[in-house]
Amino acid sequence: MKKTESPRENTSSLSGSLLKGFAILEILSNHESPMGVTDIAREMGTTKSGVHRLLQVMREAGWIRQNDYGHYECSLKIWELGQRLAGRIDLLRLAGPAMRQLARQTEETVHLSILDKTEVLYLEKLESPHPVRAFTRVGGRAPAYCVATGKALLAYADEETVLECAQNIETFTDFSISSLEELRRELEEVRQRGYAINLGQWRGGVRGLAAPIRDLHGNAVAAIGVAGPADRLSKTTLRDIAPLVMAAAREVSRELGHRDPSGAAPDGRDNR
Repeated sequence: MKKTESPRENTSSLSGSLLKGFAILEILSNHESPMGVTDIAREMGTTKSGVHRLLQVMREAGWIRQNDYGHYECSLKIWELGQRLAGRIDLLRLAGPAMRQLARQTEETVHLSILDKTEVLYLEKLESPHPVRAFTRVGGRAPAYCVATGKALLAYADEETVLECAQNIETFTDFSISSLEELRRELEEVRQRGYAINLGQWRGGVRGLAAPIRDLHGNAVAAIGVAGPADRLSKTTLRDIAPLVMAAAREVSRELGHRDPSGAAPDGRDNR
C-alpha cells in the first residue's frame, strides 16, 4: 500500500522546495550569463532532476526564462518587485512632510494608501489627537470602492480593475455602493471634482476624503486622505478640508516629479 504523506510532511516538502527555489534565484542573479541545469545543480549540491523540475515550475510562474540554448536566467519579475518596493520607500519618505502638515491642519487621521488589485493597502498613517478617531492600521486593507483613498485611485484605474471590483461588491453599510452603475457614477464625480468622499460606506460612523497622488508620468500611484468620525466630519467640514487634501496630494505629486498642467500651486493659487 502506498504511504500517504501527513500534513507535516507536505509542509516540510513545500518549505524545502521554496528554499531551493530561492537558492536558484540567488545563483542565477549572481551570474552574468545564463546557466545550464548541470551548473546550477553543481552549485546547489543536488540532483539535476530535482533542479530541472524546480526550473520548470519557476519558468511557468515567470520568475526565470530559458534561452534558445536551454540555459536559464532570472526574468525581469525580480527587478519589477524591487522597483515597487523602492518606489514605496521613496513615496513614504517624500509624503511625510505633506502628511504631517495635513494632520496639523485637520487634526484628523491622515492616510497614505496604494491600490493593490481591488483593495487599498495602507502604507502610512498619522493618528488624530482626538480620543475618538478612525480605526485603521498600517499594512491593513479595505475594499477600494468603499473608502476615500480607494475611490480616488479607482477613478483613474483601468477598466478591468473597476469591473473586478464590481464583480465582488459587498454592502457593508446602508451607504455602501451596490452596483457597477453606482460605482461608475461615483468615480466620474471623483474625476470631475478632483477628490473622493466616503460617507460611511465602509464603517457606518466613519467618513473620509482623499485625493490621488501622481508620479512623473501622471499616473495615479497613491492617495492621501483624512478620516474621522461622522460627527466631526460633516459634509460642510469635508468641503472645507477638500482644498487642503488636494494641496497635500499636489505637493507629494510634485515631489515625485509630476507637474500639474493647470499650473496650480499647492495652496491652490495659480503659478503660471
